[in-house]
Amino acid sequence: MDWAVQVKNLVKIYDGKVRALDGIDLNVEAGKAFALLGPNGAGKTTLIRILTTQIKPTSGEAYVFGLNVSREGGKVRRLISYVPQEVSVWTDISGYENLLIYAKIFGVPGSERKKVIDEVLENMGLTPVKDELAGTYSGGMIRRLEIACAMLIKPKIMFLDEPTIGLDPAARKVVWERLSVLKKEYGVTIFFNTHYMDEADLYADDIAIINLGKIVARGTSEELKHSLGGEVISLNLGTTVPKPELREKLLKLGFVKDVFVENSSVNVLVENAEIALPHVMELIKNKGVMVDKVSITKPTLDDVFLKYVGTRLEDKGRISDVAHMRYMIRKG
Repeated sequence: MDWAVQVKNLVKIYDGKVRALDGIDLNVEAGKAFALLGPNGAGKTTLIRILTTQIKPTSGEAYVFGLNVSREGGKVRRLISYVPQEVSVWTDISGYENLLIYAKIFGVPGSERKKVIDEVLENMGLTPVKDELAGTYSGGMIRRLEIACAMLIKPKIMFLDEPTIGLDPAARKVVWERLSVLKKEYGVTIFFNTHYMDEADLYADDIAIINLGKIVARGTSEELKHSLGGEVISLNLGTTVPKPELREKLLKLGFVKDVFVENSSVNVLVENAEIALPHVMELIKNKGVMVDKVSITKPTLDDVFLKYVGTRLEDKGRISDVAHMRYMIRKG
């Protein structure tokens, strides 16, 4: 099998004490879309920065298409592109002019620049607005321009740090439609992290969940959801409940496989929800807790994340901050 990324016992320690990565082992198949999920501080960005040769690991090894990222950084950089969270284009010049600057930075020969730029503009659906100031673009168009800049060197693998954070759902969909074309038609490997669980569910061929510097779960979206099994009884309660006490009581019901309690929300994993629901409701009623809403679903990727990390992948404040930052940069 052709591996785009191979990571072996990778460790990164900051300031001699903060262990951002704690013995990571990871293989990513070439030509696939790979999602890395994890809470803030789990090690996602650190791993991407090592793989893109921005920082060196404390120990262990990492390879991109068989090249060691520490010892062969120059060769690695000729195969990769990196799209950071932060705005990486100039908003006071046109989209075409941005691409021209990046083409020169990347060393695209002068005789080929126009052809290459026109190609990436077309691929990202930006040809009609190529001569307009980037500052007039929408958030989604800005992101597509950044990806177009990254595509100028025709990378074998593209690393994207929160590729659609702060964008509205319609803009996110367009960005991913374009990324999917790059993967399908050009065989580009997409390695991304995201705070949007639906993106990983819809667009990733393979997913890893990282927490406290360790990979805690790995597989396709369906494999991860299937690993939980059964059904989920979700209850919205009228008040916050004592987490350890309620969880312990529910787990004593023989048919309950697992319980996740967050404030006034309780998710109970069972094999058969129809049989289990009356018993769960009776237990909660006996605790004197009111139930506002009950629903029954199959396990979701969000449930998988909750099981392995202990919290949901949710950071609305951070997404809002990034969206505001990108808006202010665009507006100058």
